[in-house]
Amino acid sequence: MANEKDEVLFSITKEQLETGLRGYPVGYCTSSSVDPMKGLFYVGKPVSEMTEWQPERVMFLLLFGFDGSPKEIEEFSKEIKERSKLSNELKEAIWKLPRKAHPMRLFSIALLLLGTFEGTSDWREDCLNVVAKVPLLAAEIIHHHAGWGPVKPVDPKLGYMQNFTQMLSVPGANYENLAEAFRLFNILHYDHGGGNLSTFIGKAVSSSLEDMYGSLAAAMCALAGPRHGRANQDCLEFVQQALEVLGEGADEAQVEQYIRNRLDKNELIFGFGHAVLRVEDPRAQVFYQLAERKYGKNPLVKIATMIRKCGKKVLSENPKISDPNPNVDAISGVVLSAAGFPYPHYFTLLFGTSRAVGIARQIVHDRVEARDGKGTPIVRPKYLYKAPTPQVFGFREMNLSK
Repeated sequence: MANEKDEVLFSITKEQLETGLRGYPVGYCTSSSVDPMKGLFYVGKPVSEMTEWQPERVMFLLLFGFDGSPKEIEEFSKEIKERSKLSNELKEAIWKLPRKAHPMRLFSIALLLLGTFEGTSDWREDCLNVVAKVPLLAAEIIHHHAGWGPVKPVDPKLGYMQNFTQMLSVPGANYENLAEAFRLFNILHYDHGGGNLSTFIGKAVSSSLEDMYGSLAAAMCALAGPRHGRANQDCLEFVQQALEVLGEGADEAQVEQYIRNRLDKNELIFGFGHAVLRVEDPRAQVFYQLAERKYGKNPLVKIATMIRKCGKKVLSENPKISDPNPNVDAISGVVLSAAGFPYPHYFTLLFGTSRAVGIARQIVHDRVEARDGKGTPIVRPKYLYKAPTPQVFGFREMNLSK
């Protein structure tokens, strides 16, 4: 029998260069995986089966690798609550940041500040602190950016996302609806395998032995891009635009024609397709079910539900599209808006607040668990030299002699 270590996992051809490292195996992820036909799994369990779980139970599973007993989860929750505080020095620094910056820029800076004021240089300790403190960071950033005044103090009687919800002074919000939407959003976005861009960036930066907070700040810069985490913001704005153009009385025929018209003009259809999945994202299905059950009369939900059906129909007609199905971004922002949080510029921040948990856990694996505790070496891929094409930068039009 051939040595397992000699098994060929992947063959690379020149055609695969400059294609985003799609499918290149580079390591192991012990916390989550994505099956093209079944969706997202946390430690081997379908995340779609965790929709009634509290965040503390899901995070325990991700961090420790097994479903804890009620007593273990209670102790873990107590530990997280004890760590759920920010120094006054840190909060003062956050409130001095420029409000004109996008909230994700502020989040990345706040993570660096958190490491500066409260970092421990212990990967596991910093991971637990990140889990406890990122909702507090997000609340400070939202209140500062929105001009909502001081953040309400942590309530030790409340759970993880309940606390986050009550800390925010969202105008006119229904607390129960918002807490439910935040809890579900938080749980469904914790982790997504090791190869998504933000997670990969966070782990790659940590391979230089930059600390947890610098690595997460880099990861959040990756998440902020429109091809990655900012897609949920773009998707809501796409649905809002469709509603504005078609009106509340639109039917499926009108929505289908609207989609065809956009494609004819080479305009994007947001919220469809996935790098790995080849079926409708089970996380999206969870959000669609909640939307139809609780907010079925909401105009945004109505139009989003028709886009779900019509978009797949139209995109399926193109044989070049490998996944014409809605992804989680197609509906998550609509649910947040319907639940009383109609602020798309904060959606990626909510995404980052959740995903920081999974990335921190994966960084711990890479730094102190991988390779029998030695950790992974610094990431150093190889680039092949290729003669440049000067006119790309307009060199022929530039007077370089000056």
